[in-house]
Amino acid sequence: MTTDQRSRVIGYLCALGAGSVWGTTGPLSTKLYAEGAAITGIGFWRLILGTAGLALWAVLFQRDVFKVDRKGLLLMGGLGGAMVALFEVAYQFGIAGAGVAGAAALLYTAPVMVALVAKPLLGERLTPLRFALAVVVMIGAALTVTGKSGAATPSAIALPSLVAGITGGLLAAVSYATTTVLARWTVPRYGSYRMLFWEALGGVVILAVVLPLAGHAPAPPPTSAAWLYVLALAAGGVVLANFLFFAGVRRIEATLTAVAATIEPVIGALLAFLLLSQGLTLLGWVGLLMVVGGVAAGYLREGRDSVVAVQPEP
Repeated sequence: MTTDQRSRVIGYLCALGAGSVWGTTGPLSTKLYAEGAAITGIGFWRLILGTAGLALWAVLFQRDVFKVDRKGLLLMGGLGGAMVALFEVAYQFGIAGAGVAGAAALLYTAPVMVALVAKPLLGERLTPLRFALAVVVMIGAALTVTGKSGAATPSAIALPSLVAGITGGLLAAVSYATTTVLARWTVPRYGSYRMLFWEALGGVVILAVVLPLAGHAPAPPPTSAAWLYVLALAAGGVVLANFLFFAGVRRIEATLTAVAATIEPVIGALLAFLLLSQGLTLLGWVGLLMVVGGVAAGYLREGRDSVVAVQPEP
């Protein structure tokens, strides 16, 4: 295996790692709901803790993170922060309106969105195999998250609430897809740490302004256990997973990074089964196999092809 091929395989594994860490979000959030934490405040507080940790590390070891030009500030803190804030709010609407399974299924239309926009925006190839891989993994993810035993059917949800949920889920997917494409351009130029810090900080600022105006001022977690769960969400979902994700984006194309990260619902489903006794129906297990198969196919392709060289990080 050549150095370039090895780097691309590492990038794919980083994307898989990011999706795996993100897969812990569902069980941790479920524990938070049981502690009485407000849904609208969870994303805000985990972003604050994650941003504080990133800022402390930067002050101690990497102060150049605070140095950014106007273009980088607008892209990372402005556009990136807006996408983070949009995701945190829209996904909650998706969960409330379409249920956890429905919202997650809508979120994983993001790989197809990335596949469609990566060519005109980034010049990446949109081969039939690559698009088919994104579609297969998307369908598999949808079957996995909607195939939970005892999950509510769409017909059991009121139409206005369902429409709001579908809109929220799709907006969450748009924010995820946009962040993927944005990271592909900004990480090689500014570095993953700078991208992550300014994106998270921008999200905190936007949420701090928008949530109170919308009548949903973020209430702090009500118990010490809830704070521990929020801290785990911040350390995992905000910091570790994003570092892995950006490391993947730096080495492989945005489409393949997004496809690999869809291992998230598989990890979430397995953790829910092991920790929360939430089983899967037959269709759910079929979807699980489709996601694993699609990700494995992408991994094998990365081991055989060498298309894009690793982009150095400043």
